[in-house]
Amino acid sequence: MADKETQLVVIGGGPGGYAAAFLAADLGMNVTLIDPGENPGGVCLYRGCIPSKALLHAAKVIFESQDAEAMGLSFGGLKIDRDRLQKWKNDVVNKMTGGLGQLAKQKKIQHIRGEAVFEDSRNLRITTVGGNKQTLKFENAIIATGSYPAPFRGVEIESEHLLDSTSALDLNDIPKSLLVVGGGYIGLELGTVYAALGTKVQLVEMTPDLLPGVDKDLVRFVRQRVTSKFEAIHLQTTVKSMTARKKGIEVAMQGPQGEERSQAFDKVLVAVGRRPNSSGIGLENTRIETDQRGFIKIDGQRRTAESHIFAIGDVAGEPMLAHKATHEGRAAAEVIAGRKVVFEPAAIPAVVFTDPEIAWAGLTENEAKQKKIEVKAVRFPWAASGRAATLGRGDGVTKIVVEPGSGRILGVGITGPGAGELIAEGVLAIEMGANVTDVGLSIHPHPTLSETIMEAADVFQGTSTHFHAPKRK
Repeated sequence: MADKETQLVVIGGGPGGYAAAFLAADLGMNVTLIDPGENPGGVCLYRGCIPSKALLHAAKVIFESQDAEAMGLSFGGLKIDRDRLQKWKNDVVNKMTGGLGQLAKQKKIQHIRGEAVFEDSRNLRITTVGGNKQTLKFENAIIATGSYPAPFRGVEIESEHLLDSTSALDLNDIPKSLLVVGGGYIGLELGTVYAALGTKVQLVEMTPDLLPGVDKDLVRFVRQRVTSKFEAIHLQTTVKSMTARKKGIEVAMQGPQGEERSQAFDKVLVAVGRRPNSSGIGLENTRIETDQRGFIKIDGQRRTAESHIFAIGDVAGEPMLAHKATHEGRAAAEVIAGRKVVFEPAAIPAVVFTDPEIAWAGLTENEAKQKKIEVKAVRFPWAASGRAATLGRGDGVTKIVVEPGSGRILGVGITGPGAGELIAEGVLAIEMGANVTDVGLSIHPHPTLSETIMEAADVFQGTSTHFHAPKRK
């Protein structure tokens, strides 16, 4: 006999898990949420999205104070109080997770702090944070166990000076030198934070450009910016070995022409992606299947091979994004409630919170080429934007990927300050099946950065007010 029973158990309290649990409770279900955190939030709130963006905001303030000299404003004597900065970041996290804890109580969700393992397809074995054991029988389950930082394969080293995306956010100290291994969004964001705090940052990436897979015209401005803020960027370069030293790590690297170099760093941050948390949770005791990368196989309703068990978020496949997990979780909750729902978004936005930010949604130019889809990409440079000029930030571009015949918007990409906020209009346009005429005729306030989306739509027609780009016959 199980110690407890529940209508729905959600395993994992991240943005996907708590969103699923909250909606299920709103729909009248008896819900149990299992997560080791004191409150819901998961990696995103405790050790990912929120603390990193809090630190990135601090970095933005520092960089803006430096850039203000071009406007005739000088802020001398900047002092960084690491302890207060760390406390401010932690206060942001605690406020948000505390609020989620209150919501869980208001919705009468049973929150068990612990780890769960499937004994079979109907029962879980739970080990609580205090070490107690209990069993839980469930009618339905949602697996939302998330992901963890991927290890750096081929280089085995144990050192207190080796960081991952979690430990780098602790700000235990501000190193004089830092090597970031990986030119993806995690490496660039955290590298930006440390560069703003005064660390000499170098970055090594094995591919020819930063942010592999992202359209190059969007990456260009970020590459220029980080090149000016980082001490060095090594592209087409691999790390051959790391050797732990008393005061840091010595790293041997090999460049694109086979040249080798070795350098010591106070800290090394490994940011080479994330892996799904699908092992160690007892899936082998069920019929649930995973693919070669460890992602749980699911259908359009987020069902696994066990029709009453669902999987969402990072553990269920890419893109590994918090907002994707949230909407998957809500879809799964609705399916369990008996609604006819399928998770099939036309666009899932992605944002890289560097300076400038990069955001995109829908079909990218790279994807169009790979899939041999005929498109026309139109761009409006931020150098022609009045609002960008007032900000002193002409280093941006707004791009729309258009279906040539119909003018339907298939994708949107934006690089520039605040791109993460602007991309929502692109997502809505794609989801609504809008064409460039719809966007071009929608009056945008002036002067704003949102106008760049309207003007990019006008570029397709050859009628942009502030950028001369005649429409080709």
